[in-house]
Amino acid sequence: MARIVESFENTPSEMLRGIAIMVLAAGVIPLLDVCGKMLVTDHDISPGEVALSRQFLQTVMILPVILATEGVVGLRTTRPGLNMLRGLLLSVAAVAFFGALRFMPLADAVAVFMVEPLIVTVLSAVFLKETIGFRRIAAVCVGFVGAIIIIRPSYAVFGAASLLPLFTALLVAAYFILSRKVSRGTSPSAMMVHAGAAGTVALVIAMAIGHPLGMEELRFTWPDSGATWVLILLAGGIGTLGHLFFVMAYRLAPASVLAPFGYLEIVSAIGFGYLFFGDLPDMLKFVGIAIIVGSGLFVYLRERRARLSLDRATVAPPN
Repeated sequence: MARIVESFENTPSEMLRGIAIMVLAAGVIPLLDVCGKMLVTDHDISPGEVALSRQFLQTVMILPVILATEGVVGLRTTRPGLNMLRGLLLSVAAVAFFGALRFMPLADAVAVFMVEPLIVTVLSAVFLKETIGFRRIAAVCVGFVGAIIIIRPSYAVFGAASLLPLFTALLVAAYFILSRKVSRGTSPSAMMVHAGAAGTVALVIAMAIGHPLGMEELRFTWPDSGATWVLILLAGGIGTLGHLFFVMAYRLAPASVLAPFGYLEIVSAIGFGYLFFGDLPDMLKFVGIAIIVGSGLFVYLRERRARLSLDRATVAPPN
């Protein structure tokens, strides 16, 4: 793992664009979880099948666009092995998280998953050699406190079922770190194709082995209704768009800068949980939301101040 260490430099303007894209991604991606929860709880589709359909649709949606606009050269990558590893990590993470949604409310599962920004911050310092100041660490930690307030720790949440979102968080953190690593030699769309293709192949093999052995999480069932097909297509489209945003964000800003904004995913998850499943947040959860948003705004304002300072230094006349 030590060989993937590398540092990257982004301008303050790029960082702000990366933050904006990250916020957009955090708002969109819980809709994928809504579709996944509906599929595994109401339509008898296994978590493995949901993950497989998402990875497959991601590949077939983006591949024709690349071939039509750039040709085969558009798929070029300097890190094919790491790109395939990204696909494997995301596939296992998806199976684990959709499996958790069988037992946990959407907002609960997402809140437990929100240890991921903390893991990203640590991994970015260890493997990407990114500089993490005290204030940025404090912002991430404060955001995590907000997550704990939103979903108060209890045995029901942090028991055996909570291990699946925690496991997902670790895998997704590694996925994002690898995304940052390979982004300089591969376009975002090509990264999506490589990861989607690798994930599709891995899940086909896993389900071909697991289904005959009676492994419920890897069972394959042919969709038997139009509503099921619509949810599968929506999950594929939303997942593709959301993760394309994530890849773009990590090209423009360090992982440690983006980490606090990952907490905004809880905000949209609670909103969608109420809209689709009737889960109504109480006042204490809204306090947690305010803390999460505040931590993200703190980092944003610091990056904005850095950009303005750099701009002033650039245009200032020499003495």
